[in-house]
Amino acid sequence: MNNKGEHLINFKGYNFERSLVKMNIVENIDNQDIRDDDIFIVTYPKSGTIWTQQILSLIYFEGHRNNTENIQTTDRAPFFEYNILNVDFAKMPSPRIFCSHLPYYLVPKVFKNKKVKVLYIYRNPKDVLTSYFHFINWIVVPEASKTVEAFMQAFLDGRVVGSNWFDHIRGWYEHRHDFNIMFLSYEDMKKDLRGSVLKICSFLEKELSEEDVDAVVRQATFQNMKSDPRANKDDIMKKEIGTGNDQGTFLRKGTIGDWKHHLTVGQNERFDRIFKRNMKNIPLKFIWDINEE
Repeated sequence: MNNKGEHLINFKGYNFERSLVKMNIVENIDNQDIRDDDIFIVTYPKSGTIWTQQILSLIYFEGHRNNTENIQTTDRAPFFEYNILNVDFAKMPSPRIFCSHLPYYLVPKVFKNKKVKVLYIYRNPKDVLTSYFHFINWIVVPEASKTVEAFMQAFLDGRVVGSNWFDHIRGWYEHRHDFNIMFLSYEDMKKDLRGSVLKICSFLEKELSEEDVDAVVRQATFQNMKSDPRANKDDIMKKEIGTGNDQGTFLRKGTIGDWKHHLTVGQNERFDRIFKRNMKNIPLKFIWDINEE
């Protein structure tokens, strides 16, 4: 374990947020109690984690769907390695839902018995970079990059929480046969939310009525979620983590193609070259613009 910057802690080649990670979980990962019916939402940061957390909360909890229970999604589907609210995992009823940014090689070995279900949500990395840049300059991070160029270099070098984006997605995809895993893109969820909810339900073998599916889709739209205090994380960010100002929000735009407003032609061309080199053998579909089919 070694230190990289004030807010990063590196464990086995992967960067965690020092002030938030529960190293007792990470360092003893194979001793964690994992149930066969556990569900893990796995993402690289800023790729739709909180959105998917809300979707699964709506799918699995009737009280969340019909607004009869005021329970935050962080309690319904807590972060595994970033359990900042100290949810007692052992007391969670099955099936338990967790969120995680872990790379494939740091998850508990029991995942490879293929009973634990892994829902891997990925997003086009130019929008990940853009969202991440705004986020890191909103929260209280002393080393925050003040320019897109500086942050882009840190992002490409893996000097951020989550380490290298290419390593994260390639690792999970290249080892997909080791896991019971489904890949779903953020952009497909944006363009066809209902279809995506149905795919998720099918993968998780969770049957919902048409009425319930309608309720999930209605409440899981970005705008509805942004105004739902159970899901938008603003209170947690300000009270537990700390923000640099009151103007920002945890959920910013949630659009496809916002990178076009931030990357220069030169930066975009450089990113394309690096993307092509790193992803040439990964056939996952990427959508870079809201108008793409």
